[in-house]
Amino acid sequence: MQTTQLLKRLQSIDVFRAITMLLMVFVNDASGVTGLPAWLGHMGADEDGLGFADTVFPAFLFIAGMSIPFAIGNRMSRGATFIQVFFYIVSRSFALIVMGFFHVNSENYNATLAGFPQPLWIIAITLAFFLIWLDYRSEVSKMIKFNLIAGGVILLLGMAVLYKGGTPDAAAGMKPYWWGILGIIGWAYFVSAFIYLVTKGNFYLLLIGYVIAVFINVANHTGFIELNLPLIGDASSVSLMMGGVLLSVLYAQLTNLRKDRSIRIAFVALGISLIVAGVIIRPYAEGISKIHSTPAWVFICTGISILTFTTLIWLVDINAKQHWFNFIRPAGTSTLTCYLVPYFWYSLYNLVNFHYPAIFNHGAGGLFRSVAFAFLVVRLTGFLEKKRLRLKI
Repeated sequence: MQTTQLLKRLQSIDVFRAITMLLMVFVNDASGVTGLPAWLGHMGADEDGLGFADTVFPAFLFIAGMSIPFAIGNRMSRGATFIQVFFYIVSRSFALIVMGFFHVNSENYNATLAGFPQPLWIIAITLAFFLIWLDYRSEVSKMIKFNLIAGGVILLLGMAVLYKGGTPDAAAGMKPYWWGILGIIGWAYFVSAFIYLVTKGNFYLLLIGYVIAVFINVANHTGFIELNLPLIGDASSVSLMMGGVLLSVLYAQLTNLRKDRSIRIAFVALGISLIVAGVIIRPYAEGISKIHSTPAWVFICTGISILTFTTLIWLVDINAKQHWFNFIRPAGTSTLTCYLVPYFWYSLYNLVNFHYPAIFNHGAGGLFRSVAFAFLVVRLTGFLEKKRLRLKI
């Protein structure tokens, strides 16, 4: 497939993913630092504006969409059937949704009711994720692999039974308060990858799917039609991911893109146009809000992602500067592992009652701490990757 052949040569995708994951770890940690500039963090739910942190998650959705044509095309080129690829999509989506579901419930965990410390509960479920979805070495026997996976499933189910949330007057078991970051990615991936599969990567059919997702998002926030759908809500996440799918397919079809400067200029124009579209629709569709996933937020972040990726095409694929990013490479190749490592880290902090010195909780000192923490997580992910301790989803 043309898409697969071209994307195999693109190192800019891995670099984009690595940068995005590094920034996600950074902004998550920086949310616990006071005295930082307002533009660096998230805007409030009812604020009409865009903070730097508000652009990171949509970029992750966009780059996940860009990877779909490669992942599916690669499997199809190796002879996988429609049913086999469909179950591959389902298994990836299921894993992300399960992890997101457990993470969301950890936010409502009540240690007093459960009789089990929250940090240990989080460590246990994260360890279970690794046991179930680890990229096991080929030399690991089937029996050992089966036992480790089974142990992970039993541990996860045990933590689900142990779980208690809510208050003493209104105790609650596990339930989908919302799907969490990984769960949102999982549902968006399922819809976007399924659309790509059934359309066989046809650009025009994919464009129709993208337009429908954007229409649902716009309709919900303008009050035109109430189309808040089960599982994908206002389709904002699907819109962002489908935007990435479309750009991948378009990139593959424009075979001279890496050499033709005019095509890259067209991509820049497309990114700027989407940002302008976001600004235009802003007064009519509930402003710019990540929390409310408004159309202006979707358009502007899609535009930013296109501009970022186009820059990386020029820098990495054309000018061969990929070595500039070698130090964060593990964040792009073991992305889910990188995302989960902080859950171990923060839980251990809480278990030993560790606190940073005050200078690292505020202002410049806190900013330095979060930057250093993000790079440390990436380096630790690289160490785990060398030991083949990485999740494969």
